[in-house]
Amino acid sequence: MYQPRKNNLIFSFFSWYIQFIIKKDFSAFKYGEVEIKQDAAILVLANHFSWWDGFFLFYINKKVFKKQFHVLVNAENYTKVGFLKYLGAFAAENKGKDVLETLNYAGKLLNNPENLVLVFPQGKLYSNHLKNISFEKGVMQMINASQKKINIIFAATFIDYFAKRKPSAYTYLQHWENEEYVSLQLLKSAYNKHYDQSVVKQTQLIE
Repeated sequence: MYQPRKNNLIFSFFSWYIQFIIKKDFSAFKYGEVEIKQDAAILVLANHFSWWDGFFLFYINKKVFKKQFHVLVNAENYTKVGFLKYLGAFAAENKGKDVLETLNYAGKLLNNPENLVLVFPQGKLYSNHLKNISFEKGVMQMINASQKKINIIFAATFIDYFAKRKPSAYTYLQHWENEEYVSLQLLKSAYNKHYDQSVVKQTQLIE
């Protein structure tokens, strides 16, 4: 598998650069804040519709959660976008056993309360106008590979222009107080409930 790399200089530069390009390319980036258990890692589950998605959550982590950022990406993005590995990106190099190893690695990351792991459960890029977010099975493998002492955060992001030349981005967060037993269907249902509520909030915005 492809693992994250450490380079403080590269990390510091791109941490600054991500904040810079968000402010440069968007008229606003708005997000809420949620209470978390500080002695537990964070698993963020988010919709995936654009090149920006990981950067939005990286920025939120920098401003709100302040954890060690990690994100599961595909092998193509890991190798093609060279700096991602220095921002906590990891990926499965091949299919089969390597995928299982990668998911188990993510589970171990979640055992450290200093960590945040971002996952896009859809597995691929989809439109920002979907009515339902699909979940790949690997999400549960990741959770089951951990000690399950984690904060599960749902994130739903949307973009609108209104009367401005540059778009505004909005990320709605929810801390899901999960039960001891978690299934893929339960997780998917809970996320989509948050997603639906976020869509309603987004459609009620007026400028």
